[in-house]
Amino acid sequence: MHPAPSLILFTVLSGAGFGLLIWLGIGLRAPTGLAAFLLFGMGYALAGAGLLASAFHLGHPERALLAFTQWRSSWLSREAVLATATLATMAPHAASSVFAAVPMPVFGWLGAALALATVFATAMIYTQIRAVPRWHHWSTPPVFVFASLAAGALLVGRTGLAFGLLLALAIAMIAHWVAGDRQFARAGSTMGSATGLGALGQVRLLEPPHSGQNYLLREMVHVIGRKHVYKLRLIALGLGALLPALLLLLPASYVGFGLALLSHLTGLLAQRWLFFAEAEHVVGLYYGKR
Repeated sequence: MHPAPSLILFTVLSGAGFGLLIWLGIGLRAPTGLAAFLLFGMGYALAGAGLLASAFHLGHPERALLAFTQWRSSWLSREAVLATATLATMAPHAASSVFAAVPMPVFGWLGAALALATVFATAMIYTQIRAVPRWHHWSTPPVFVFASLAAGALLVGRTGLAFGLLLALAIAMIAHWVAGDRQFARAGSTMGSATGLGALGQVRLLEPPHSGQNYLLREMVHVIGRKHVYKLRLIALGLGALLPALLLLLPASYVGFGLALLSHLTGLLAQRWLFFAEAEHVVGLYYGKR
């Protein structure tokens, strides 16, 4: 799949924002006044920036409101509904913490549950796509959920929790890569099944369907060399999970947390680029690309 920058930014930024709101909602950290304004503001800003980036990925951004209408059948629509519900539900808890110094835990816990559901819905947008076997696997949602929770824990400054979540994220990344490398073969899709000619014997491509590029080749077929894959996986794993975890073992300081957060987000950008670049859509078989 084509690794669109808007989708990469959307999944990383919104995940971090909703992860922060989850921990603020359940009271892992209960700031008031200016501190609450800064932390809740950061959560809303990251979540909003991610959702705005996703809107620009639409062919017609002006029709973004239509995404809310298909919640019965579309995980994309459910994500939009849940994200909006999260921000609206969390608002009384955030406003009361900022202006009255009195948190409203009922709204906080409900908002946290909706934020977690939003992150899960984001993951399910990709997990439910059968045409991309690498994504259509149980190992996809844990990567999104642990990345969101780890970023949120880093943003609220909880060392022990962040350390454990970063290690869980490292395991989830490795599991997703190991399982994903086998999924296309396990799906059983071949040139014969792609063309519908498999019953006639072994099918091979004589010539491409056409001589130029088209939408499917631009968006659904992205080929990346294996040697680059392994390098980028090491970068994603190291910067996204292992290095931040090691930095948290040092004496606590704002500099250490800042470096850990910067490393984590940088690694996640690499991981999400790979997430899309490695995704083999079965339509590539029709063009002889798989």
